[in-house]
Amino acid sequence: MTVTGKQQPARGRADLRSLARGGTLNMVGAAVTAAAQFLAVAAVTRGFSPREAGIFFAATTVFLVGLALARLGTDIGLVYHIARARALDATGRAAAFVRTAVPPVLVAATLTGAVLWAFAPRLAAWSVDGDPGHFVGYLRVLAIFLPIAAMSDTALAATRGFREMRPTVLVESIGRQTIQLTALVTVSLAGSGALLGLAWAGPYAFTAVAAALWLRAMLRRHTAGAPPSASAGTGREFWGYTWPRAVAALAQLILLRFDIVLVAALLGPVEAAVYTAATRYILVGQIGNQALGQAVAPQLSEVLARGDRRAAADLYQTATAWLVLITWPLYLMLASFAPFALRLFGEGYETGADVVLVLSLTMLFATICGQVDTVLIMAGRTTWNLANIVTAMTVNIVADLILIPRIGIVGAAAGWAIALVVKNVVPLAQIAFALRLHPFGRGTLTAAALAALSFGLLPLAVRLTAGDGFAAVLAAGAAGLALYAAGCRWRRDALRLRELRRARRGGNRPEPAS
Repeated sequence: MTVTGKQQPARGRADLRSLARGGTLNMVGAAVTAAAQFLAVAAVTRGFSPREAGIFFAATTVFLVGLALARLGTDIGLVYHIARARALDATGRAAAFVRTAVPPVLVAATLTGAVLWAFAPRLAAWSVDGDPGHFVGYLRVLAIFLPIAAMSDTALAATRGFREMRPTVLVESIGRQTIQLTALVTVSLAGSGALLGLAWAGPYAFTAVAAALWLRAMLRRHTAGAPPSASAGTGREFWGYTWPRAVAALAQLILLRFDIVLVAALLGPVEAAVYTAATRYILVGQIGNQALGQAVAPQLSEVLARGDRRAAADLYQTATAWLVLITWPLYLMLASFAPFALRLFGEGYETGADVVLVLSLTMLFATICGQVDTVLIMAGRTTWNLANIVTAMTVNIVADLILIPRIGIVGAAAGWAIALVVKNVVPLAQIAFALRLHPFGRGTLTAAALAALSFGLLPLAVRLTAGDGFAAVLAAGAAGLALYAAGCRWRRDALRLRELRRARRGGNRPEPAS
């Protein structure tokens, strides 16, 4: 189905307003998630020795890799298929897609949890250089909660297919993160290292129940009155699209987190704790990227299903401009004041300042490319995405194995940086060739220029003249924020900020599918 010229402007405005609503809500959730995860890491690093903290971080990384494997790519497959069904007036198929996804995920998660439990001692020997401490206990507790976490993620993904961001924000971004932070702080204050695993994984029980109930109510509401849809071929259609995402999701998580395990195995858990603390700031920016990506994914699936490339370009460039607007200030400030930022985790953690510098500068490039993976996936090119991520993962692991023994945690950062460049350049070229889309609109370039001036040049000048103490950071941040706010107001049309204001006034109801 294609879109006529008269329909394009109206639908384009509706799509942008829907993106603004979902993106704004997701960014609120992302802010809570970022703060909660940062404070959780700080609680662990300040409550326990660097060695114990590093062992705990290595165990949670192994759990997250297992979770990515157990989801089987359904976190993307459900969003794509449900959103596409809505765009093609076949909403009745949503329940069939959910029924197709849930049983295999439950089986895979149960088996993966059993494997983690059984092989925990061997994984401890592989993952930690020296005494593994509580690693086996941590991993076995986490393994029990793996099926629960997988069900939670699957149910929330299905709700996003209906353009509903509230379940993910309220249940996952705010609910689980807040409960998890409270539990970790309590355990850290009590000094009960053996309970860290339970404090970290236990909150998934809350999200699983809440997500399942919300999805059930949503399916009833959205499919009520919809014509019945034949389920023949649903499994083939669903898994034909989704299976590459299962492998890609695992590779993606290895790319993002597995270097923590490599550092723990090659250098020891103390260095792993420092590296985790240093990369925590980078992952805060990634949370913003994920929040916008979750909002734009169903939008892109729908407009590409309608054959509306103009709307897809507008969504992609607008989302990229907002991503740069949100994340560049953080990365630029970190590049200028990395030692100060790491001192917040406790004594000795400032040795990871070079890691923060390398990755902050790399993320400036990665974010200006926008949600390249999301565009490729929502266009149906999941095998391309799989090849890209596996390539980047391979580059990362090879670079880490070469560089970590030679230059320590800076080598891990350099390996990740190289892989991130590969991960963004390749799909950027692919979508330019296959879809004639790119992220470098007027809004993206405007956002980059404003951020570079306000949080790059100005804080750097403050750092060079006044050092990196609290007063210097406060002065640079305040001056940069004032200049940034003025620049955003001046260039609000290019940045599409009016859409955000209209979305805030219009509430969080999703736009109709057609």
